[in-house]
Amino acid sequence: MIKGLGGFGDMAKMMKTAKDMQDKMAQVQEDLARITVTGESGAGLVKATCTAKGELTALEIDPSIFVPSEKEVVEDLILAAIKEAQRAAEERMQSEMARMTEGLGLPPGMKLPF
Repeated sequence: MIKGLGGFGDMAKMMKTAKDMQDKMAQVQEDLARITVTGESGAGLVKATCTAKGELTALEIDPSIFVPSEKEVVEDLILAAIKEAQRAAEERMQSEMARMTEGLGLPPGMKLPF
């Protein structure tokens, strides 16, 4: 046996681990595009739905708030619902990423992708 080649086994293992992680990341990205979260404001008068990646996919507005003198209130409610949906999306994305990386031995709080 030739000395010094023992490290190549570790390199192959590391490359396989990196490939597995890349495959898992691709799967998580696909999952995040399918997962939806909803944010609402005005006690449910305005609801915004987006993917866990943060893409706005739906906006539902109760018709009772369409009073011309309340235009600014409606705009504020819409904005608040969208922000809530985006916050929920970010939270869900972080949760999914943490679940995926928990077995990799990465330091706590390490953000992916690098």
